[in-house]
Amino acid sequence: MSSTSVFSAFSALAPYGWDEAWADAFAPHELEGLLPGRVVRVDRGQCDVITADGIVRADTAFVTPHDPLRVVCTGDWVAVEPGGNPRYVRTYLPRRTAFVRSTSSKRSEGQILAANVDHAIVAVSLAVEVDLGRIERFLALAWESGAQPVVVLTKADLVPDAATLGHLVEDVETAAPGVPVLAVSAMGGDGLDVLVAVVGGGTSVLLGQSGAGKSTLANALLGEDVMDVRATRDADGKGRHTTTTRNLLALPTGGVLIDTPGLRGVGLWDAETGVGQVFSEIEELATRCRFHDCAHEGEPGCAVLAAIASGELGERRLDSYRKLIRENQRIVAKTDARLRSEIRKEWKRKGAQGKAAMEAKRGRWM
Repeated sequence: MSSTSVFSAFSALAPYGWDEAWADAFAPHELEGLLPGRVVRVDRGQCDVITADGIVRADTAFVTPHDPLRVVCTGDWVAVEPGGNPRYVRTYLPRRTAFVRSTSSKRSEGQILAANVDHAIVAVSLAVEVDLGRIERFLALAWESGAQPVVVLTKADLVPDAATLGHLVEDVETAAPGVPVLAVSAMGGDGLDVLVAVVGGGTSVLLGQSGAGKSTLANALLGEDVMDVRATRDADGKGRHTTTTRNLLALPTGGVLIDTPGLRGVGLWDAETGVGQVFSEIEELATRCRFHDCAHEGEPGCAVLAAIASGELGERRLDSYRKLIRENQRIVAKTDARLRSEIRKEWKRKGAQGKAAMEAKRGRWM
């Protein structure tokens, strides 16, 4: 059977993102008698897979490598056995995109949160003070994944007036160059039409801290109360994790939504490109520095520091950029011996320069 026939035979999967390209990728597995499906939920070595025949429960024992980035995850397209007890996932198709963060493990492992995502929706509550640094962190991971980020400012109905809301949106836009920033009230429906148009074009993953209003937003997009919603604390705007697993849901207006639990920690994972995208104005300024390896910490002819002095660039942005760059280097260095060696050499070089400068100062004092 040709891949075109596979596409026709499983057109029931189209609402979940199945297309001709996925049919082409699946063709060799179809010859083995396997069925295509998309993972809608994973827990404890098993997963729920939506197939042309409905949702089936399958074991992932055949796809459990030592590399945690290669385990089956929500959003994967998989080849699953047509029957059996238990039924097994035999493999997953090559991912188009993958949203990965670092774990809290001392082994510096990456954790894949969702696969084959087109839009990464970063939900930020306006019920509490907006943390621009956290938004930048989420955006770095989103850009690195290959998805298009979108920032959604939830609970906009709690902002007292339109002028204040406008200022909040502007503040976030400065931290999110090239990223749409939408102010939405899931309760009142304000701004939802624009978000529906965005998510209707593919698969979207919903990200954010607990209490950001993700479940309420998901219910608004789904048009029914599918996700559990609980009140957040007035003191800090935080809530309990009403979503405990990653769930993939087809939206009635088109598109697919992956809802995720609230993320307490959002560690970078080899996200150099993503960080550069978030701070694109700093990267562009850096090309004008006198020295190609300028650290923007006092070197002569530094265009970045000149932009700080003129007010073109805010100090908070530069501080956040430095922080994420350093964090990413540490993560990569733990898994890349070559880079670790280069960083150590750089530390030694700077240490030698500092020692020489101190000796020179002592010479002048004596």
